[in-house]
Amino acid sequence: MATAIVYTEFGGPEVLTVTDVAVPPPGVDEIAVRVEAAGVNPIDAKLRAGRRASPALTGPRRVGTDAAGVVSAVGDDVDGFRVGDEVVIFGASGTYASEIVVPERDAQPRPPGVSAEIGAALGVPVGTAYQTLRSLAVGPRDTLLVHAGSGSVGQAVIQYAVLWGARVVATSSERRFDRVRELGAIPVAYGEGLADRVRALAPQGVTAAIDAAGTDEAIEVSLALVADRDRIATLVRGRDAASFGIRAFSGGSPRPLSAIEQGWRREAMPVTLALLAAGRFSVELGPAFPLADAPAAHQAVEDGVPGKITLLP
Repeated sequence: MATAIVYTEFGGPEVLTVTDVAVPPPGVDEIAVRVEAAGVNPIDAKLRAGRRASPALTGPRRVGTDAAGVVSAVGDDVDGFRVGDEVVIFGASGTYASEIVVPERDAQPRPPGVSAEIGAALGVPVGTAYQTLRSLAVGPRDTLLVHAGSGSVGQAVIQYAVLWGARVVATSSERRFDRVRELGAIPVAYGEGLADRVRALAPQGVTAAIDAAGTDEAIEVSLALVADRDRIATLVRGRDAASFGIRAFSGGSPRPLSAIEQGWRREAMPVTLALLAAGRFSVELGPAFPLADAPAAHQAVEDGVPGKITLLP
């Protein structure tokens, strides 16, 4: 048996409960992983609260998509992993648990020096950031505006864009300016007059924008500054994107990701792990909570606590 976090009704963090679950032996092309850390993402809280569309609840629903741990068993036809290998899990289901079984394709080897907490922090943020930048074809000739640059997705966006030669301006609160600068972007405070402040920082113009904030300001300023609406994307206001004439990637968008976009999200993981191993990518960790304290972890996410929050079984 393993311990897992579930909910049986939509609601606040308090609907998350601890339960025992059976862990089947891994099947063909599957591995069992003893979870050392699970990543807590804002989408987890939105699904739990019913703020993001999901199937009707018909029983206890597991939580989480990202984790890191150690392979405890392998199924038939698995040739990429052995028992004892340290791995990162992404795009899986029910990772808020002490042990999980996942398809081999949802795992990547975890390089030496990459902790379980950092590995668990990667999946959703790096996949979203990497795919969005690829979809917008951001490169050396671009000046990119990133809204919510100090969040986990925003930090990943900044780092990839800078690595690919773009000039980046990123919104954040002033208390987070140092982190934004550390990653290679020019920080700018959100709030009244944002468009004018960005124009002053980027007199050559802004060629692309990514909204990871979901505010009216983020959308309006992006529309005011970027001439080509096909190079504006929202990661939060997916339902509204069509009415603005801009692009959306998940974030409630009725348009599913294409096969190419899904492929880019998967490609992000080995690319990012290699960058981490080479010291060219940084993850800001926030507080870590025991698995049983998942409600407190979700409350921290909703309160906007800085850094990537993780659960430790």
